[in-house]
Amino acid sequence: MPFEHQRHKPPRSLGRPRELLVVCAPLRSNVNLSRIVRAASCCGLDRILCTGQAKLDRKIARDGADAITIEVHRTLPPVLEKLRGDGYRLVGLEQTTDSKDIHGYRFERKTALVVGNERSGLTPEILRLLDDVVEIPVWGLPFSYNVATAMAMALYEYCRQWPA
Repeated sequence: MPFEHQRHKPPRSLGRPRELLVVCAPLRSNVNLSRIVRAASCCGLDRILCTGQAKLDRKIARDGADAITIEVHRTLPPVLEKLRGDGYRLVGLEQTTDSKDIHGYRFERKTALVVGNERSGLTPEILRLLDDVVEIPVWGLPFSYNVATAMAMALYEYCRQWPA
């Protein structure tokens, strides 16, 4: 008799909140922020820090809109300094001359993953504040992934390394 697969099994319980934070520079698109919220919720995050006009499209964010607290701040530097003081490793998701391939990068459990604007990325001022910068290799055009897609891949890699 063939094995029956169960669809829509209940989510796994982490037992405690993840020690991962998503930190967003001002994004141009509420669709991207909403997709980031949905992916972060799937990964068990309970909080996202944003700057700029952070508004969600609840149809896109779906259950994540209710599961995650979104804190909106005026500017990023003071937020990053506070997170560093709280013991977070500040990791940017950006393509730079010194960025590390995400496939070989080992995330610390207590990480703040910082993502920049869709067009301009992370500013030089923000890059100077980071402990590390990771990038996701691209093998075709355009030269980078959409910000929400890249964040989902980075969240997945963190969760692969820290499943519980």
